[in-house]
Amino acid sequence: MRAIVAARVGPPEVLVPTELPDPEPGPDQVVVAVEYAAISFIDTQMRAGTSPRPIPEDQFPVVLGNGVGGSVVALGEGVDAGWLDQSVVTSTGGRGGYASRAVAAVADLHRVPRGLELRDAVALLADGRTAIGLAQAACFDVGDFVVVSAAGGGVGTLLVQLASHASACVVAVAGDARKLEWASTLGAQFAVNYRHDDWMAQVAQAAPEGLAVVFDGVGGTFSRPMFDLLRPGGRYLPHGMSSGQWGGVDPTLAAQHEVTVIGLDQIGDTPERIFQLVEDALALGASLVLRPTIGQTYPLEEAAEAHAAIEARTTLGKTLLTL
Repeated sequence: MRAIVAARVGPPEVLVPTELPDPEPGPDQVVVAVEYAAISFIDTQMRAGTSPRPIPEDQFPVVLGNGVGGSVVALGEGVDAGWLDQSVVTSTGGRGGYASRAVAAVADLHRVPRGLELRDAVALLADGRTAIGLAQAACFDVGDFVVVSAAGGGVGTLLVQLASHASACVVAVAGDARKLEWASTLGAQFAVNYRHDDWMAQVAQAAPEGLAVVFDGVGGTFSRPMFDLLRPGGRYLPHGMSSGQWGGVDPTLAAQHEVTVIGLDQIGDTPERIFQLVEDALALGASLVLRPTIGQTYPLEEAAEAHAAIEARTTLGKTLLTL
């Protein structure tokens, strides 16, 4: 099979196209002939050795990628024959997605619903479940002022749509005019460029009575200023670190401000819950309530270029590898 192998920790150039033996499914596993493989920001961190849980050096070389879409072509022991030839999207247990064949647990398979393109289903696999889980936990009401930072990313573009669909007032925050323009087309009422010195003043002006919700996909030094604009009873939901660092809010400070902090560990705390969030995302995609933004695709062999683009923050929405 064709695969992209990271021989070691390092820059994007360590991702090298390679031929590997086709995998064999174990009990309760299947093999998927991959048509699309998702790239996430955490993939770039795992490759660079900067992720919160870095891959040990003795586990390299490694095939990255934790989300694929394609057809089931082989079944392991104990798998229902009805899965054969089904169009599915699935996680791969954390690795192995950047390849023309991927092994997945049958318990992780999701049939692609009618009316949803396979590439869109792959784009919704991880980002969709995250966005829906965050939106449900935030419990925003009609008219609530909601900040979506990293609004041009895969999760951010979905959060803008979900909040807008619930008739919240969405303040999109990003560092690129193209991303802000796209967020506006998705329903954001306000668009703020964090590269401008007065960006926080613009956010405060948009929501003079304070923010109800902050979805923090940036982290780092951006977190505290956004947190400070939350009104009593507000919710702060950190879910990303595109700045390279988690923001972090002191629990004592949050209690003093009467703000509830909701982490990712609180929205998908069981395998059953995670599975259902994916099903919900696919259903909303099929019904056109959620429209994933696939800003760019790269052939499998250009995975290194894809990683470099993500790290340079020139990508819009989700990035997929095509096979």
